[in-house]
Amino acid sequence: MRIVVLDTNIVFSCLLNSTGSIGDLLFNSDAVFAFYGNEHMRFEIRKHWEKLRKISGLSDSELEISYQKLLTRLNFLNEELIPQKDWEKAELLVSDTDPDDIPFVALTRHLKGTLWTGDKALHSALKSKRFRWIYNTAEMLKLRDKITRQGH
Repeated sequence: MRIVVLDTNIVFSCLLNSTGSIGDLLFNSDAVFAFYGNEHMRFEIRKHWEKLRKISGLSDSELEISYQKLLTRLNFLNEELIPQKDWEKAELLVSDTDPDDIPFVALTRHLKGTLWTGDKALHSALKSKRFRWIYNTAEMLKLRDKITRQGH
């Protein structure tokens, strides 16, 4: 099973449209991916809750139900367990792009996983620095198909 760390924008996108490609990946990849989130992501979701509610057109309780359902798909690791060296490497990789992404990259490094993001600037910056473990949604769909085919 491949470990995948979700960037906050993936969670935002799923909350706004759970029936699209992102929702499909999150809710129909049990045998392929183990998804991880971090506390920073939870903070970001709550920080932008009103905006999410307005854009989604959902009531507060409907959005809360969707969010809770989504959280059942994620594993959380206390960020204090991530070694300092992973934080330092993550900071070197993304501090010039977006320091808010440091926790996601640090968690990805620590878990030896893959980072799934919809952030084009982050994706491009990390790829240019030879960080191979970053995927956008289209790449995640291809990866799932490839792993699924190999398994059968």
